[in-house]
Amino acid sequence: MRKKFKFKNILICCILIYIGYTLVSQQVTIRNKKVQLEKLNIELKEATKENQSLLDKTKMSKTYRYVEKLARERLDYIKQGENAVMQKKD
Repeated sequence: MRKKFKFKNILICCILIYIGYTLVSQQVTIRNKKVQLEKLNIELKEATKENQSLLDKTKMSKTYRYVEKLARERLDYIKQGENAVMQKKD
């Protein structure tokens, strides 16, 4: 009788230790996944903002005023009747 009682106690302790280990490891995994999810949400927000910015730029680039502005700045174009003013570079 004495041996069965000890074996039973050892078996119960082993099962409780295994359950405790499993629960702790699952909690660690859940915490790591939450941190990863937060990082991915931040990246998603940044990508969404960048996407919206690019969509706005694309929409703006189709307007005549934007094309005119780029032609004036990059290609140094002027309209008819305007006087060109050049700045002296040092």
